[in-house]
Amino acid sequence: MSDQPMRRYSNTRCHTEEVPSIPRENQMNLWDSKSLGPQERASTQPNQLENWKKRGRLISIIVASNIIIFGCTLVSGASFDGMNIHNNEVLIFLCILMLLSVQWMLFQLYFTFKYPSAVLYKDAHAGPIWMKAGLILFAAFTLVLDALKIGHYAGYNNCVSSVKLIFPLVEAVFVIVESCFLWVSCKHCVQIYHDITRCGLMFVLATNLALWMTAVTDESSHQTLELEKSLSGNDTTNTTLELRGESEFAEGCTCNSICQVFQTGYYYLYPLNIEYNLFAAPMVYIMWKNVGRLMDDTTFHQYHLRINFRKQCSFIGLTLGLAMLMTGLVVFTMYEIKKDHPEIKFHALTVFYIFQIVCLSLMSLGALAGSIIYRFDERVMDNRKNPSRTLDMALLLTASLGQYCISYYSIIAMVVISPKALLNILTLSYSLLLIVQHSIQNIFIIEGLHRQPPEDSHQGPISSPPINSENPVELICVRNNLPRHTFTNNPLSSISDDDEKPVTVQKELKGPANAHQTRRKILKEIYMFLLLANILFWIMPAFGARIRFDNELEVNFYGFSIWVIITNICLPFGIFYRMHAAASLLELFVVS
Repeated sequence: MSDQPMRRYSNTRCHTEEVPSIPRENQMNLWDSKSLGPQERASTQPNQLENWKKRGRLISIIVASNIIIFGCTLVSGASFDGMNIHNNEVLIFLCILMLLSVQWMLFQLYFTFKYPSAVLYKDAHAGPIWMKAGLILFAAFTLVLDALKIGHYAGYNNCVSSVKLIFPLVEAVFVIVESCFLWVSCKHCVQIYHDITRCGLMFVLATNLALWMTAVTDESSHQTLELEKSLSGNDTTNTTLELRGESEFAEGCTCNSICQVFQTGYYYLYPLNIEYNLFAAPMVYIMWKNVGRLMDDTTFHQYHLRINFRKQCSFIGLTLGLAMLMTGLVVFTMYEIKKDHPEIKFHALTVFYIFQIVCLSLMSLGALAGSIIYRFDERVMDNRKNPSRTLDMALLLTASLGQYCISYYSIIAMVVISPKALLNILTLSYSLLLIVQHSIQNIFIIEGLHRQPPEDSHQGPISSPPINSENPVELICVRNNLPRHTFTNNPLSSISDDDEKPVTVQKELKGPANAHQTRRKILKEIYMFLLLANILFWIMPAFGARIRFDNELEVNFYGFSIWVIITNICLPFGIFYRMHAAASLLELFVVS
């Protein structure tokens, strides 16, 4: 038994002596794996796994990019007039994507529950409860939308294509299965079938983006048709678009009154359907990033939705936010009613502009005040790897580019035309404030996402025993990085000759603690106010406010067709920004 290890060592040594001129870091590539010991073989596995992970991600990205580009081409081709691509082809393509996605999600759920080793770790930051609740809420509205679509197409008395009736049913099944799948699996770090899982998740992500593009295109076409009618003052204009939509139906196919009611209803639900796909896509992306991840984030700080209404209720921020929200809804309703009457349209535009300028100014001041408070906050920055936070930052910055583009186009038009008229001044001020507010709010939210929660801000990587907050000597030890047993080993050592010394220590610590609580309270008020304000600025454009069309300034400067292209591309990103900013502010409010 003693000869075998010596013989193996001698063989290895002779083998290394045959290649003395080769650098040591390159010898590992020449040795046969059988000549390596267990530790040496294990040391080469992480690099191999990392390289294979990159290859698997690359394959899944290529699959998703091809599906997205093909879907974008098909959807855009069907929306253009004069092209021999009909809406039925788009619906068939989407039905195929949704059915394949449903099959894969059911397959993934089955294997996840069948094999206990499939999910060994969970990402504590992925899929917070408020994001799940938003997903379920928008999924419910999407199901209502599908029901209205079925009622609308059924009102054509069997003269409509069967694809238009099948598509809402398939979409309803897809939404139900995906909602259940994300509710159960959004935190999973899958450890088996890495490549299949990555490709499947990217396929589902591409399906959500294809559905999002289709919904945005349909809503934009509808809004463009209504805007062109209102600008021209003639309901018979743009007949090409109307015939484009009606050419999908058979000759002499008419819609009854109930059918028209269903059509009006589901057009108002399109923004909620769009938000569902934009909620689901980031959750699927985080799952894709976590495939094969071996680091369990539960070892770090983990926060839960623990809302105590007596402690977490922010009275001032809630009051101001609700006042702005209710006032905004009233102003928005009056604007939608008055804008169609030429004699009072200018007054409606002026009031609507002034209200939004005041709101944007208050939001900018609130975010700026929060950023200043951060400078006095002693919470440490959390720079650890966090795919959810990285995605939130990327989505905020990318989505804000939409409003930046529209605002800069509007600024150029107002400066070139004449900035002296009242409506021009209001439009210019509104565009400038949009840029300022987006910039300050992005800085405020991103910096807040990088800060640890208050209960974890002073904890190191190694957990320590709980601190007795009622013992001032123990707090002094923690503040000065002294071991607590320095003063606690001897019970009498904690008692000073001067009985007033503990009282002095308590007074010394009371000031910083109160200041920290005050800063935390102010931040919670700002979070709540900005949350409700962003919800208001999501509602207005999502449900039909197109003030940049109604003022006719940019339309006259750029032309209707060019301005339609600019707004239809950029405005959906601006709408998504408001909803995503509201979700991020809710997260900051809960964990603050």
